[in-house]
Amino acid sequence: MQIGDVAPDFELPSQNNEKIKLSDFRGKKNVVVVFYPAAFTGTCTGELCALRDDLSAFKNDDVELLAVSCDTPFTLKVFADQEKYDFTMLSDFWPHGETAMKYGVFIPERGFATRGTFIINKDGKLHWSVVISPSDSRNIADYKAALASL
Repeated sequence: MQIGDVAPDFELPSQNNEKIKLSDFRGKKNVVVVFYPAAFTGTCTGELCALRDDLSAFKNDDVELLAVSCDTPFTLKVFADQEKYDFTMLSDFWPHGETAMKYGVFIPERGFATRGTFIINKDGKLHWSVVISPSDSRNIADYKAALASL
């Protein structure tokens, strides 16, 4: 997927078992889609806590934050409650990793997504992205810079 391409649509269950569809935000909000390997792991928790602690930059009238992993909705609910995440967490559990595959971040031999962040503009097109290894951490300052350039 290249900058300017229409982002692949998806519909996934949230930690509250609500169906969330990417295309529902088209024309309304820019969307930050954050794929991460697994709930309750050190680096993932740290990255998501950084987003939680600066949430107004990523969840407001103009921007929606969607965090996606291959964990079940039930796992995500406990994770969100424990860490006080006040943003939407989506389960790409079944069909396993299908959305992560559409975005090119699924690691089949490990059964989860690598770290990939995709900023999708209000037109539904990819504005910015970064994909790194599961063992590395992303810098949310980069997300802010990309959102500021919209």
